[in-house]
Amino acid sequence: MPALRLSVVVTRRLPEAVETRMKELFDVELNHDDHKMSRDELVDAMKRADVLVPCVTDRIDATMVAQAGEKLKLIANYGAGVDHIDVSSSRQRGVLVSNTPGVVTEDTADMTIALMLAVTRRIPEGLAHMQAGDWEGWAPTSFLGHRIGGKRLGILGMGRIGQAVARRARAFGMQIHYHNRKKVHPDIEAELEATYWDSLDQMVSRMDVISVNCPHTPSTFHLLNARRLKMLKPEAVIVNTSRGEVIDENALTRALRAREIAGAGLDVFEHGHEINPRLRELPNVVLLPHMGSATVEGRIEMGEKVLVNIKTFADGHRPPDLVVPSMT
Repeated sequence: MPALRLSVVVTRRLPEAVETRMKELFDVELNHDDHKMSRDELVDAMKRADVLVPCVTDRIDATMVAQAGEKLKLIANYGAGVDHIDVSSSRQRGVLVSNTPGVVTEDTADMTIALMLAVTRRIPEGLAHMQAGDWEGWAPTSFLGHRIGGKRLGILGMGRIGQAVARRARAFGMQIHYHNRKKVHPDIEAELEATYWDSLDQMVSRMDVISVNCPHTPSTFHLLNARRLKMLKPEAVIVNTSRGEVIDENALTRALRAREIAGAGLDVFEHGHEINPRLRELPNVVLLPHMGSATVEGRIEMGEKVLVNIKTFADGHRPPDLVVPSMT
């Protein structure tokens, strides 16, 4: 008699190749219209599934975990970040949590450099000018930006993505500086010619570009607060492709409006898709809809990791990308 297949609920549409493979392996319930599930819908899904496959748009807190049925045994997150899931409460309920680390590294680093160039070279302004049909020809002083070669880049968070950003930035001739919970291995520092700053205050006050590449944790919430933002040089630029909560968005908006900071490139926001309307109006800001990891290759690879985690769990083994509470 064949073994019973795990019941899996997927909260958002995934690439077709991933969904097809899931249907072959498990009893899958897909979100065909790709709507963002409500809190009640998520709780209902957790009651009827062996495995829930959520993503960053699904906030799963302790109260919701407490309402989950006895059937739920694994939350196989589609994404690397798990700050939207109460991992500790899940483990206390006997529910494992897995994620997809490493998949988005190169794509997010690419987007970080793209935003850096877009802000410093005023690419969106030039694009809007051309699309409006306003261009009357080249002029020596029109759309003047700044080169990034020779500039100091301060990386906040020197994990996989931070190091990938540093490698790309070095190719542009930037000087690499970083702040991290601890220094990276000397071999990595030597490869990147990176300078470690124990004091974040001292680092931000000396950089031309700040790249936020650290996760959102209680200790990194508003790490770039109003006080630290005032330390930046007036010609400095901030790029954030990590988590919006790391920057005090209202304080950043005020600093940008007052031209206390030259510009910002943001792919993530403090309150999800609810962005400060004053931020949208600023010409010295480039806003993207969380596109950092949005490549076909990356999304499929992410799905493949989810499949491996679920299949390994189904076979009675520990998922290879198991998240433990101390990691969050």
